[in-house]
Amino acid sequence: MTVSNTILFDIGIIMVTGLLFGRLVKLFKMPNVTGYLIAGLLLGPSVFNLIPADMVSNFSVASDMALGFIAFSIGSEFKLNYFKQVGITPIVIAIAESFGAVIFVMLTCILLGFDPMLSILLGAIAAATAPAQTIMVINQYKAKGSLTSMLMSVVALDDAVALIAFGFAATIVKSMESHQGISILSIFSPFYEIIISFVIGAILAIFIALLAKYFKKPSNRLCMLVGFIFLSIWLSNLLGGSALLSCMSLGGVLVNIFHDIESFIKISDSFTPPLFMLFFAMSGAGFDLSAIQSIGLIGVIYIIMRVVGKMFGAWLGGKIQKAEPKICKYLGPTLMPQAGVALGLVLVAESIVPQFAAQIRTVILCSTFVYSILGPSVAKAALVKAGEIILPKRKKSASSQV
Repeated sequence: MTVSNTILFDIGIIMVTGLLFGRLVKLFKMPNVTGYLIAGLLLGPSVFNLIPADMVSNFSVASDMALGFIAFSIGSEFKLNYFKQVGITPIVIAIAESFGAVIFVMLTCILLGFDPMLSILLGAIAAATAPAQTIMVINQYKAKGSLTSMLMSVVALDDAVALIAFGFAATIVKSMESHQGISILSIFSPFYEIIISFVIGAILAIFIALLAKYFKKPSNRLCMLVGFIFLSIWLSNLLGGSALLSCMSLGGVLVNIFHDIESFIKISDSFTPPLFMLFFAMSGAGFDLSAIQSIGLIGVIYIIMRVVGKMFGAWLGGKIQKAEPKICKYLGPTLMPQAGVALGLVLVAESIVPQFAAQIRTVILCSTFVYSILGPSVAKAALVKAGEIILPKRKKSASSQV
């Protein structure tokens, strides 16, 4: 079988299996995204190996594409008139829930006797939240309301806060490792990553707004959107920025300078479902089930305390800003998923403390698997309890109506 035929087979079987499992998990009242992840896990190297490990790595470009569209979708919710209404509440909550996870994970690990450098880096990685699964739940169930709006804003800001937190943590650990002072340049490194990402997204958004005046057909605007999202990812990688943040910036600036942003959102929504299914299935295929056996006590601590820290931080931030009770109560559980940014930070952490590389990788990979399976259902449950997902009522049977 040629390489091209192998790729077509992989994509075909992923789509069909993902579709079937997306429907199957509905019997258990779970979101489609959980079905896609399970389908990928079964097809991947850990179970049936229909999609081998080398093929999983070859699909990294599909992951970049999917995350780019997800980030654009989040950014398009950043309307200035919304922030005029809620003020700095999303910023305060994003900082509180991120640092809640950092402090709870780091202090618990240190108090239980784990190495301080390992504890600090794991705590910093704990700040990151993956928006993809939560956004899929919101889109599938058409969640609407003040909690959903706040959630979209918080997850968008979360990555920026996580990068800053990790930047400071990395600087502290490097100084501990080398027994030297803290470098000024290393402190400002995460701020450069955020600023350059915003600049890239803002400039490309201006180009889209200008070109959209001359290209109004949906097919042309789809080509334009795909092209600029891909350019945003490429430029971010080239200039040392964050692809997620630059695509968020692209959507965030565009929604505030272009009046017909809804046309781009509709085009994106019609184009992305197979891309998202492929992304989540390949994410499931990339999980190594055998790693769970070696997660150890520190992995269990990480999984539990990160969630506790985010829930406490979101509650505290909401209380400080006097947010609605349902935001204080239910925002935290929706922030469970963790993937893309965290896995990227693992690579950096491994280079800083190579002696802990295997331990860090095992903990984050295993926790990512746990969060990916449980996170969408927990987010759905929280949004249902908050009244922002309205589930269809079951029809009464004929016998019960008599």
